[in-house]
Amino acid sequence: MAEEKKMVEAITSIQEDFAQWYTDIVTKAELIDYSSVKGCLVIKPAGYAIWELIQKQLDEKFKETGVENVYMPMFIPESLLEKEKDHVEGFAPEVAWVTQGGLEPLQEKLCVRPTSETLFCDLYANIVHSYRDLPKVYNQWCSVVRWEKTTRPFLRSREFLWQEGHTAHATAEDAEARTKQMLNLYAEFCEEVLAIPVIKGRKTDKEKFAGAEATYTIEALMHDGKALQSGTSHNFGNGFAKAFNIQYTDKDNKLQYVYQTSWGMSTRLIGGVIMVHGDDSGLKLPPRVAPVQTVIIPIMQNKPGVIDAAKQICEQLKNKGIRVKLDESDKRPGFKFSEQEMRGFPTRIEIGPKDIEAGTCIICRRDTGEKITVSISEIAVKIPEILDAIQKNMLETARKHRDVHTYSATDYDEFKDIIDNKPGFVKAMWCGDVECENKIKEDTTATSRCMPFEQEKLSDKCVCCGKTAKAMVYWGKAY
Repeated sequence: MAEEKKMVEAITSIQEDFAQWYTDIVTKAELIDYSSVKGCLVIKPAGYAIWELIQKQLDEKFKETGVENVYMPMFIPESLLEKEKDHVEGFAPEVAWVTQGGLEPLQEKLCVRPTSETLFCDLYANIVHSYRDLPKVYNQWCSVVRWEKTTRPFLRSREFLWQEGHTAHATAEDAEARTKQMLNLYAEFCEEVLAIPVIKGRKTDKEKFAGAEATYTIEALMHDGKALQSGTSHNFGNGFAKAFNIQYTDKDNKLQYVYQTSWGMSTRLIGGVIMVHGDDSGLKLPPRVAPVQTVIIPIMQNKPGVIDAAKQICEQLKNKGIRVKLDESDKRPGFKFSEQEMRGFPTRIEIGPKDIEAGTCIICRRDTGEKITVSISEIAVKIPEILDAIQKNMLETARKHRDVHTYSATDYDEFKDIIDNKPGFVKAMWCGDVECENKIKEDTTATSRCMPFEQEKLSDKCVCCGKTAKAMVYWGKAY
């Protein structure tokens, strides 16, 4: 009874307190647990299964573009980290250091990787010699450590899981093409798999990655109107190559520096899925990343034939490649329904004696709550169709929410009023001056999210200072 009470207990309303609602979801849906290491979390089976599906599908997309996986050490010598000045300055406040090994102090302290640019540069300096060695298109799946002051499950923690791609190319054009290619891949993944619509664009120089020539980003809007940077792709030019002396002999037998890129996504995507799709009943998982796509709940399961019929349906769906679970526990059906909704399973199938007699069962959609009566003989055809419909509906619903909460401003008073009173994206023109960017952040706490590839001319003047505008920018408060 205590377990049932825990699951059916009301979670904080999404409208009442979004932050507490989010915490309730990740704990009561058993995605995470808090560890004894401050700022570090336990990702429980239900949460890790989502990450496994993200990793599997993202990795497949990577390999279709020629990416190869490697694994690099988790420790970086201080001397290696300091070779690229801008890079080390950008990460210095977040770095964790190892100063002792066993009982002896280390001759050189080691950084616990916050990211692995320097390690890949060191590797490429050793293995790239000729134009025939290029391109190198490597990626690694690993954890990184950043000593964050404020943490929140999945969104920001001191250790988190991610992938980081690091590539080396013969020309600047090749590097730029790869940078854009991976950003487009990320955008397609978010929309097609996670059902999260995104804005693609370039970060301002103030917001770009430390050491990069250009940073491109995909920005998503959460249910509370805050932005979430969901994936980034960086063009490093040849700055790192010069710092690490990564050179190759070209076809004319001349020495040239390589051009590099880096790109990454992390477990914050799980937080994005929660905050874009979840509701007051719990998680709402897009079918393509749902560890369980449908749960079968027998009604009056002690009656003859009920469990057998449920098992037959289960086997039919497994044979169709559906991730299915049969809940034979002795919990009451009402509790099982609540559990299915809390855990975000896209569909559930209800079947009892009367259904068996009629040759039907009931499919309930998590996204709309709609109940559909289906012939048992057609269940293996109908479930995939319904899952596809759910996937499309969730993307469309999220896109409508984003569009409704995207505003335009042409003067500063209007801009500040929207930021203060209408959570969401604000499109406004910008002169390109970092002083205006800093003033906007100081006045409103909003930051530039990106300069979208699809530019609009809202006016000729910067929304902040009134000088000639150079770009339209998406602004917003962010996680």
